[in-house]
Amino acid sequence: MKFKEFFKSFDAFVKSLPVEDMSGDLRYVFLSDLHLGDGGRRDDLERHRALVVDSLSRWYLEKDYVLVLNGDIEDVYKFKLKDVRRAWPEFFELLDSFASKGRLRKIVGNHDLSLLGEKDYPYPLSHGLALARGERRIVAFHGHQASRFFVDYDYVSYFATRYLAKPLRIRNTSISSDSRYRFKAERRIYKASKKLGIVSITGHTHRPLFESLSKYESIRWEIEEKLREYAEAGGDRRREIAAIVKVYRGELGRLSEDGVRYSLSRSLYEDRDVLIPCVFNSGCATGKKGYTAIEIDGSKIELVHWGAAEKCRRYIAEGAIASEGIEGTDWRRYVVRRDSLDQVFARIELLGDDGDEEDDIESAIAMAAMNMSSTPMM
Repeated sequence: MKFKEFFKSFDAFVKSLPVEDMSGDLRYVFLSDLHLGDGGRRDDLERHRALVVDSLSRWYLEKDYVLVLNGDIEDVYKFKLKDVRRAWPEFFELLDSFASKGRLRKIVGNHDLSLLGEKDYPYPLSHGLALARGERRIVAFHGHQASRFFVDYDYVSYFATRYLAKPLRIRNTSISSDSRYRFKAERRIYKASKKLGIVSITGHTHRPLFESLSKYESIRWEIEEKLREYAEAGGDRRREIAAIVKVYRGELGRLSEDGVRYSLSRSLYEDRDVLIPCVFNSGCATGKKGYTAIEIDGSKIELVHWGAAEKCRRYIAEGAIASEGIEGTDWRRYVVRRDSLDQVFARIELLGDDGDEEDDIESAIAMAAMNMSSTPMM
């Protein structure tokens, strides 16, 4: 799929979304890719049942967050909806509580798209949501819209997942065994978001992104920041920084060994020195250590990790900006990254407007071809 073709579709899609004013003291939390099943061995969220229920009820509900479920919540590709609802009564009771307060927004993904055809489904559904901060826009959508396969041939995907994935016990811990698919989808969304000057919050690829940076690139960025601080620090603080950098280096090594070094970088997105902070991804809840989410609280945006303190990876626990637990449980919320929304939009506005670079490239190629064709052969 050519970018021009995708951008035309994406632009129309963004313009079609309902717009909600997010001024005031509203807090938002974005979750995606929970993949609720029937509670059995093939249910990808079963391992985090208590964590998800406790964090939603005793943190986000009590603190009056708006809960944005950004697609692939009930996995109705692999399971029947009635079996999912029967297996997760406490989860749907929580959704009822958020909805009763007017604080539930539910967006469909490729694994729960068929909910749109359910006659008595209890919650309003949409394909996305645009949040307005004055003239600025934060757009939440699942992310499968960047793939022609899911858009044009969704019935094929439904058949393959419903009748093949379930019997073969394929899990949803990663979106694809071929990471090139993820990069293509993310790159299309990145380029389109940059061109429109918006912030996109997505799911679908099952990996968290903050300001268009993957975990690998984020850790490299943190190491650079710590090295700058180390140069001017002294005494105990130097020793603390040295310990944190050692942990970060170990995590980079682990990622490289696991073969997941692939990251959003200028070599994959564009030939520029900086990435524009226009894409955020809430990750998923089907991993081993917990789940990630994107939060917006007033003027700041954060990437958070929820999990049990004793199982948390060291680079998260020791490098977290802040952390807090839920009393009486083992669960902790770690703030992994944080930034000001005003600064995010300032960087988009000042760094993102570089014209129609693809058009310029194509025009240059066409002009070169014309010149070659008009040049006499020697």
